[in-house]
Amino acid sequence: MDTSQLLKGVLDLAVLAALRDEDGYGYEVLRRLRQAGLDEVGDASVYGTLRRLFRAGVLTSYVVPSEEGPHRKYYSLNDTGRTKLEESVRTWKDFTDTMGQLLKGAA
Repeated sequence: MDTSQLLKGVLDLAVLAALRDEDGYGYEVLRRLRQAGLDEVGDASVYGTLRRLFRAGVLTSYVVPSEEGPHRKYYSLNDTGRTKLEESVRTWKDFTDTMGQLLKGAA
C-alpha cells in the first residue's frame, strides 16, 4: 500500500498533533513529524498544510527574529485548533477501530 496516499488524508491531524504541546516553525514541525516516523512527508506538503490551517482559523502565527538567517514564522494551536484536534482524534480512533475489525484475521 502506498503510504504517501494515506499520509495525504491525515496530514492535517498529524500537523495539529505536532503543535499540540509546543509552538513550532515550518521546518521544526516537519522534523517532529519525521522523528515520529512519518519519513515520507514532504517539505512542501507540511508548509502548505500550515498555511491552509492558518487560513482556516485553527492556527495562529507570530514571527521571531533569527540570528541564523531569516525570521521564523511560528505556528500555534488556538482554541478552534484544539477543538479541531480533539474532533479529528475521535474520528481517527473510530476509523482505525473500524478498519481493525475489517482486517481482523486478514493477515
